[in-house]
Amino acid sequence: MTTTAPERASECSPAAPVADRAIGSDVADAVATTLKALADPLRLRMLSAIATAPDGEACVCDLAELAEVSQPTVSHHLKVLRDVGVLASERRGTWVWYRVAPGYRGAVTMLLDRFAPAALESRLTTGRDSAMHGLWDVEHELARVAASLAARVPATTPDDALRVVRESYTALARRGGIPVHLVALTEHFAGQRLADAALARASEAGTTAEHPPQVLFVCVANAGRSQLAAALLQHYAGDRVVVRSAGSVPAGDVHASVKPLLVDLGGDTGADVFPKPLTDDAVRAADVVVTMGCGDVCPVLPGKRYEDWVVGDPALASPTGVRAIRDELDARVHALLRDLLPDLPLPE
Repeated sequence: MTTTAPERASECSPAAPVADRAIGSDVADAVATTLKALADPLRLRMLSAIATAPDGEACVCDLAELAEVSQPTVSHHLKVLRDVGVLASERRGTWVWYRVAPGYRGAVTMLLDRFAPAALESRLTTGRDSAMHGLWDVEHELARVAASLAARVPATTPDDALRVVRESYTALARRGGIPVHLVALTEHFAGQRLADAALARASEAGTTAEHPPQVLFVCVANAGRSQLAAALLQHYAGDRVVVRSAGSVPAGDVHASVKPLLVDLGGDTGADVFPKPLTDDAVRAADVVVTMGCGDVCPVLPGKRYEDWVVGDPALASPTGVRAIRDELDARVHALLRDLLPDLPLPE
């Protein structure tokens, strides 16, 4: 029997009109304008150079070294990014300095640390780029990642970057799970490790500039309690803290019962969002180390603040129990933030 057009439309119509589920046209226009400004390779490189600069800013003369273009051309590209609000600028004497606008810091971090590696790995796994090798050429990809991190993380040599990238890839591969994004996860994890190592070296040498407090949450699997605590802290404090999480025996993925709670907090909030092993550099760089049920595996170093939070494991809890664990962590995170950032406004 032939199905008529009205019948086919009725069969495939969603419960709610499409227009009710899509973002508004004004919002789409605004977002598309910003994405269009970002859709240029040189602008993306400039943005990454500014975001990873030691002082978080750069001038035209610094950025002209990225490509064989004139300073007026660099200024044009920077103006495009400034006009859409991604960059802010300040004139000092004869030079104009550019930095990521405060409202875009989280988005730029996600773009560089998460979206960019995932986009590249998608090309690798789907074979969309015939000029790239597939994941079978892992060493080639790890060398690429190491070279990128050596250029982005201050005081990092190419040899150190390659060593940490290889160690990170091996450690993440051992924990199991779906390896589709393993190279992208390696870049994110290795980048954190190198940044932590640089901060620890500067701190031990007494040359550390003022920086936001760094908090490390440690549990066994890094798949529940530590993830929730890190996401809550980042949710309330934003870029006023640096958050890390790790596990003594990391799992292959975050617990299914915890994932919806992370989404409620804004999804990828900038906190660690995949299980990863505990490293000495993470402890050395932390100002506060919070342990949750991981025993004595965390190194105890002088000058660090340690707290042990006795909190239930979401892996063993009912849905109601998981929400109760989240509420307990929320209260503990509030107390920690009132101590670390007394001027931070927090909800009652």
